Amino acid sequence: MIWGNDWHTRTCRRTCTRVLAGISGLLLAGCAHFSKDGGMTLVADQTGSVLGTPAVKIRNEAEAAAAQARVKSLLSAPLSAKAAVEVALLNNRTLQAAYNDLGVSEAEMIEASLPPAPSFSFVHLTGAELEIERQVTQNILALLTLPRRRQIAEDRFKVAQLKAVEATLQTAAEARRTYYRAVAAAQTVRFLEQSRASADASSELAKKLGETGAMPKLEQAREHAFYAEVSGQLAVARLRQRSEREKLNRVLGLWGSTLAYRLPQKLPALPARPRTAPEIETEAVASRIDLQIARMNLVALAKDYGLTRATRFVDVLEASGVDRNEIKPDERTPRSGYELSFQIPIYDFGEVKVKRAEETYLHAVNMLVAKAVNVRADARQAYQAYRGSYDIARYYEKTILPLRETISEQTLLNYNGMLSDLFGLLTDARARISANMQAIDAKRDFWLADVDLHVAMIGGGGLGASPVEAQQVSSQSD
Repeated sequence: MIWGNDWHTRTCRRTCTRVLAGISGLLLAGCAHFSKDGGMTLVADQTGSVLGTPAVKIRNEAEAAAAQARVKSLLSAPLSAKAAVEVALLNNRTLQAAYNDLGVSEAEMIEASLPPAPSFSFVHLTGAELEIERQVTQNILALLTLPRRRQIAEDRFKVAQLKAVEATLQTAAEARRTYYRAVAAAQTVRFLEQSRASADASSELAKKLGETGAMPKLEQAREHAFYAEVSGQLAVARLRQRSEREKLNRVLGLWGSTLAYRLPQKLPALPARPRTAPEIETEAVASRIDLQIARMNLVALAKDYGLTRATRFVDVLEASGVDRNEIKPDERTPRSGYELSFQIPIYDFGEVKVKRAEETYLHAVNMLVAKAVNVRADARQAYQAYRGSYDIARYYEKTILPLRETISEQTLLNYNGMLSDLFGLLTDARARISANMQAIDAKRDFWLADVDLHVAMIGGGGLGASPVEAQQVSSQSD
């Protein structure tokens, strides 16, 4: 609807213009601006407090060069679990891409917080008469709801920050898991190499004794078979070592000359005492990053739901300032006014939008409660695996391996004193090798369970397979 150029029209138009100008000025004054850190300060603070190494976003060539220098320094010494995490945080490009996603989220937040831009139109009609019309249109509903939409956008950005934290924790956890697996695989290879060297010496001695007739052919064959069995175990272990090291290379983002890093000779020693967690469920519910993300999503959905209810009856509300000139051969008639247009959902009165928003919100509520239940279960399961793995690894270290050492010593004495035959000596050697390999696996499983307990408490990906589940999978594949 367009009004003529009378006093009432001019007054309304001036009032409308002033109101729009005032609203736009206030909204522009409160617009968000890009932060200097791109939202990374919160990510660095939260990750640094739990990992001991803050997250770092690489923005330019100078920062990339500094990161590479730090990575080179860390790789110059035998790699520790903490150093592996720092290398991954600096060098994993997938993680850096997650930080870029955070920058995109900030841009989307800034865009959502800006007032809608007015639209301009210009109409030029010629014929018997010349008519020129200029029109400026502003979405009033979008201006009025901008503060609420800005709050929703800010909540979404906070969610994006927490997701960046989660991606960092996940990368760190994966770096630690692959590190412990790689070290354990290398330690197993080293032990089997020593065992094969001993078996090789025994096999050569048996061959020489057989040539002189001092050793029967059956015992020679047993010595040679034992050497062949150990060689086969070593070949399998070397293949696993290469596979685990490549997985570590991938997580750390290494290639080329950086692949020549060194790992320690063996896994870290077990702690003197395992951790106790009397309030593990409460701590997990309070600290898990995925629960924090779910809570923030719920807050944003609640505000979105409220906005939907508030605007259910009006979809579009626009105000336009109109200026028209009608030019005749001997006359020029200027006209000005304004136009208001709005859209009413007369077929459902906004019920579809409200229902969709309501069900989306309730879905998020139910998923949050379900996630809290799962977090509690994860915490209990992770601690049980941690505590059980510690007891198993400690039992191998304090009981089984010392007993095996004693049995080996006594069996060798009996063999040298001709109180037992070669078969008993080889049987004990096989059992000793198996016990040592199981002890290495048990210590590896403990450190993997330690990573899973950390993940269950603060978040950063799912839990790994428990030692029992891993053993079942291994037996099924065999």
